[in-house]
Amino acid sequence: MNTTTAATHSALHAAIARDGFAFVHGRAMRDLLTPYGTLADWTAFAESWSRLELDTYMADGGRYRRRRHAVYAAHVQDGIVRQPHQPHFQAIDYNPLNGGVARWFEPIEPAIGSGSSMATILAFCRALFESLADDTPSWRIETHQFRIEARGGEEGRPTPEGLHRDGVDYVLVLLVGRQNIASGVTSINRLDGEPLGHFTLTDPFDAALVDDARVAHGVTPVEPIDPTLPAYRDVLVVTFKREPQEEM
Repeated sequence: MNTTTAATHSALHAAIARDGFAFVHGRAMRDLLTPYGTLADWTAFAESWSRLELDTYMADGGRYRRRRHAVYAAHVQDGIVRQPHQPHFQAIDYNPLNGGVARWFEPIEPAIGSGSSMATILAFCRALFESLADDTPSWRIETHQFRIEARGGEEGRPTPEGLHRDGVDYVLVLLVGRQNIASGVTSINRLDGEPLGHFTLTDPFDAALVDDARVAHGVTPVEPIDPTLPAYRDVLVVTFKREPQEEM
């Protein structure tokens, strides 16, 4: 493995500040989440990936991706509040395959979006990303549940747009589970293309954290180990983007 691995909050902060990214093993990630809440509903949280809807916006014609989406806001001295359902939009510069259109995905289920696991993950992200920012801004937060399916003769592509940036400030990719799949290697590169590291999210809570302004990321396609059995990779992607302060 060639990567920057962090196991404590201070090490994680230092790695992202220095390298623009960090990989966290699942056990360490659970420990990092502990101060920010509980994971009491994790079983139900993980099971909700089995109820995702097909992503019908795939410009490559693929039918291997299922997802749900939700938007939250966090303002100075306020909590994190879910916003009315709205589309996900990326400029073509960031997503040449599927960008340039407002994509309406099915919303994350209310009980999952307001449950303890989601609240804990978002609180952790806010604390970490605000510690990396120069000030304490307001944030637009988007959460994406992704299931990438693989079948015999049809690989699943976690990042069909290739090595890319998301057009935000910070990104968390958290593995929820994977079954009967091979590969899915995450690569991190400088913006000039120079490789910085690579790793594979293999166990629940394995995580990649990325400074999206400084590095690009991508994941290799996944294939079924046994093509006669279901094969998939489940991740939660959380993005934080600074919002301008409102004039008083």
